[in-house]
Amino acid sequence: MPTILSHTIDIQAPADRVWAVLTDTAAYPTWNPFMTRLEGDLVVGARLAVTVVPPGGKPNNFSPTVTEVEPGRRLAWLGRLLATWIFAGAHSFEVRPLGPGATRFTQSERFSGLLVPLLRSTLRSTEAGFAAMNTALAERAETGVRH
Repeated sequence: MPTILSHTIDIQAPADRVWAVLTDTAAYPTWNPFMTRLEGDLVVGARLAVTVVPPGGKPNNFSPTVTEVEPGRRLAWLGRLLATWIFAGAHSFEVRPLGPGATRFTQSERFSGLLVPLLRSTLRSTEAGFAAMNTALAERAETGVRH
């Protein structure tokens, strides 16, 4: 049975600024406590190199494939362990304008495959990682910090 994790935050910054922070992946090591590395082209079909560090956990490296890019609105990828029936994670980021200067940002992932029941405790720390990343993204977008 699939497991879906999601975290949403309202950010007091325009959607284009939130998108700019999200897609400036080279800066992730300077501000992102959860996704400390994201390398590769954000285009459909591209393979990425990603490192996540769940709160209290060890770094985990994986190479998902970008499945959707709607500039300014949505970015998604699919990661898997050997085959999707063993373990897969469909990850997405959504940027929704709430008006001028306000944005709703949602990060979610749908986990599926035979290993999901065995990884439930790990997935809980992943959800906490989403919250930490979303909060850091909000702070960066709201302050307009650029490195």
